[in-house]
Amino acid sequence: MSQKHKVIIQKLFSHPMPTNIQWKKLMTALEHFGIQVEITAANKAKLIKDGHETLLTLPHRGHEFNDKTEISHLKTFLEMVSITPETI
Repeated sequence: MSQKHKVIIQKLFSHPMPTNIQWKKLMTALEHFGIQVEITAANKAKLIKDGHETLLTLPHRGHEFNDKTEISHLKTFLEMVSITPETI
């Protein structure tokens, strides 16, 4: 397993909640852990793993994933598919 992918997942679950995660690096980490990422025409990312799916709104300005509501939503999805700092 790549340490850099693990660090990104750990950062998502850290306190205080991060607001400066590079979207492209996050997408690469999610794909590394087996999550299928599909970018929709509506500027959303559809994440699919083990029969679970969710939609995230992609950053409009810049390349940082920094919306706390979306980060919280992503963390809930990752917990559902058993991708947490403790399980990776």
